[in-house]
Amino acid sequence: MNSSDRTPADLLRSALSADPARPLVTFYDDATGERVELSVATFANWVAKTANLLQGDLAAEPGDRLALLLPAHWQSAVWLLACSSVGVVADVQGDPAAADLVVTGPDTLERARACQGERVALALRPLGGRFPQAPEGFADYAVEVPSQGDRFAPFAPVDADAPALAVGGAELTGAQLVARAREDAGTLGLVPGSRLLTGRTYDTWEGLSTGLFAPLAAGGSVVLCRHIGQLDADGLAKRVESERVTNTAV
Repeated sequence: MNSSDRTPADLLRSALSADPARPLVTFYDDATGERVELSVATFANWVAKTANLLQGDLAAEPGDRLALLLPAHWQSAVWLLACSSVGVVADVQGDPAAADLVVTGPDTLERARACQGERVALALRPLGGRFPQAPEGFADYAVEVPSQGDRFAPFAPVDADAPALAVGGAELTGAQLVARAREDAGTLGLVPGSRLLTGRTYDTWEGLSTGLFAPLAAGGSVVLCRHIGQLDADGLAKRVESERVTNTAV
């Protein structure tokens, strides 16, 4: 990857330039049987659309705080990179009452209502499906995002030394996040082309790093498994083989 990259959005741009067709995120939900694979190009397109929604329709600005109340999921990864693209601080499992806007899954709707700003809800249904009926007081992400532009340009340059991510009581700038992701990639033995399988949740730095940032920093990809505890040993071994997994962080 490009050594000059200083934000997660920079890492994604470098990945897109290097090999847009390769897989970046392969997502499994072992409670539902869902599998979704996103190439770098497809993932980047989702990020661009989401960043346009965030900056345009939701009027988010650099330095705004977004409470991200989502589990380990491919759409959560999209939102993390969209926040980085705009310069918004992604406060993972943060306090909605202290945030400028909130993004929530179906299981945390009531908690999310504490936010006085814009509220977005994700149904987290297969293929990015919408709610049968949008929750009152929330925009349905699956309804709002398809019409957004496929290219994104921030209104203001994103400062790599400004806060970018808050998780587990710690706050990181974009540059610090990238540095830690690169360090983690080295510790995990990731190299360009590596396929890292992880079942860690997205509520800790370790979960976010193995589930997105370290593979992205290394030029690799992630096999992100939600509810992996429902998979037996034989099932896990078959997945490792079928997905050509090179590294694991379960």
